Amino acid sequence: MDIRNVAIIAHVDHGKTTLVDGMLKQTHTFRENEAEMGQTTILDSNPLEREKGITILAKNTSVMYKSTKINIIDTPGHADFSGEVERTINMADGAVLVVDAAEGPLPQTQFVLKKALEQQLKIIVVVNKIDRKDARVDEVVREIEELFLHLATNVDDLTYPVIYAVGRTGKAWDPFPEDMNAPGDLTPLFEAILKIVPPPKADSNKPTKMLVSTLDFDDYKGTYAIGKLLQGTIKPHQTILLLEENKKIGQYRIDQVFTSVGLKRVETPEAQTGDIIAVTGIADIAIGLTITDPSDPTGYPVITLEEPTLKILVSANTSPFAGREGKFCTARQIHARLLKEKQTNIGINITPNPQGTGFVVAGRGELHLAILLENLRREGYEMQVGKPEVILKEIDGKTHEPFEEITIEIDNAFVGVITEELGKRKAEMLDTYTSDRGVTRMVYKVSSRNLLGFRGDIMTKTRGNGIFSTHFIGYFPLSAHVPKLRNGVLVAFESGKSTGYALQTVQERGKAFVGPGVPVYAGMIIGLNTRQDDIEINVCKIKKLTNIHSANADIAIQLDPPTVFSLEQCLDFVEEDELLEITPINLRLRKKFLTSQERSRVDRGLSAKV
Repeated sequence: MDIRNVAIIAHVDHGKTTLVDGMLKQTHTFRENEAEMGQTTILDSNPLEREKGITILAKNTSVMYKSTKINIIDTPGHADFSGEVERTINMADGAVLVVDAAEGPLPQTQFVLKKALEQQLKIIVVVNKIDRKDARVDEVVREIEELFLHLATNVDDLTYPVIYAVGRTGKAWDPFPEDMNAPGDLTPLFEAILKIVPPPKADSNKPTKMLVSTLDFDDYKGTYAIGKLLQGTIKPHQTILLLEENKKIGQYRIDQVFTSVGLKRVETPEAQTGDIIAVTGIADIAIGLTITDPSDPTGYPVITLEEPTLKILVSANTSPFAGREGKFCTARQIHARLLKEKQTNIGINITPNPQGTGFVVAGRGELHLAILLENLRREGYEMQVGKPEVILKEIDGKTHEPFEEITIEIDNAFVGVITEELGKRKAEMLDTYTSDRGVTRMVYKVSSRNLLGFRGDIMTKTRGNGIFSTHFIGYFPLSAHVPKLRNGVLVAFESGKSTGYALQTVQERGKAFVGPGVPVYAGMIIGLNTRQDDIEINVCKIKKLTNIHSANADIAIQLDPPTVFSLEQCLDFVEEDELLEITPINLRLRKKFLTSQERSRVDRGLSAKV
């Protein structure tokens, strides 16, 4: 069987997963009566992926076109999940680079293309969403050419086909169509894949060899080791060696061998060289290890990733409400789950807290860490986390911190407010461009430390219309620190249940985070102050009854709806002297030290117990 292995790469929201939908449907992967025929973003099966509208985990599927099996690797487009791209792109022999016809190449476009060219993959460019009213196709094609000129490592990289597409409707053209409403399909894309992407470089006559690129789990079959079979063939019950480069880990016997057929894994008596396969039965399996025949005990280099730039302290919940809402609450249970996550999410690092209890979890960005914490929460874990911190490095005796290049697209009306905000964060403008469609694109260089919390700010200040993306550019000398940009908070004075009567006072002083009838404890943050200082406030106070005022008098109280934060927004909000309490049911912000006496002692430089 002829095989092609192709990765779909793009910046977030440029339409690659929707394009894959069309490829699956038009190759009759599903019957006409199957539910998938009416679905979108079929490969985004994770609930969080569907909720957020982004791909988080890289996945592989396959389609048959003519007599060729095309293995498709759908990769995340968000910068925080770049590790998924780095560890799976080595299974491909070519890549489809999807670029939005209006937005053009953005920071993550540059990152994924750079990784694809480093792997010497053959590239097919798809200019997607050409039906957008604000599409600027010719300009975007020129921008793509400039990007290739910047990243190309040899002259052959500059030769690539350009396909024009509307992924949402499953249409593609080569050349640009005269009528986008005319009947069409993805045949030009499929033909380009067969023509441009080479068959896998694999030799069936050599001993079995496979690099494990990803893992998957099944309650019945255990762990699947997934990768491209680079040499030889592999069969069930075959004896293999497991290597970390050239270091022997152990000798094992393969249980089952699977290949991809559409969205399903199908057991096979023998896997073909060059195919992307999954095997079971190997204990101690991990991403980056080599599966090989005992006659050839040589392994491939371990997959290397860019280092994490952001860390967060995760520990067992110590609030007065600890253990009430979670299923797994102990430090031991949290640690075991984090170690399990490390097996498949190699973009994170987990180390014990050198300064006390808990574990330091390092990742690529706020969203990367937020997704991990949200997954744990949904599984029944209860924990507390501190403020995200950037990871500093000592280089040539000087402290360096990570910097990012950020690209912002906003309506011209919001340029002033965003420029002012970035000025406060000590950002350096690199480029700016104003289009004739009333949109300004700004490119800045800014330290990751000063960028914390900006994502939420831009969404608020642009009323949700801003497009914001980042790209890690390296470590630079420590920049000037930005003072706290957030106002002080309103802190609960005593434990109990909040009342409408007491919340009137909160409303007068700022924004409330809780409504009436909500259990609170002393030291819990229940609102945002209008001023810079923190204020303790009694939200459990009840109105005293008289002959005139009844207990039902609170019914007439008019309260604004409380502000409810997502987990990501909580991470943006929390300060150094605060913690975020995470349970399967609630997110609560609190002070590290719950009593005013403890906080006062800390302010005076004295010791206090957490």
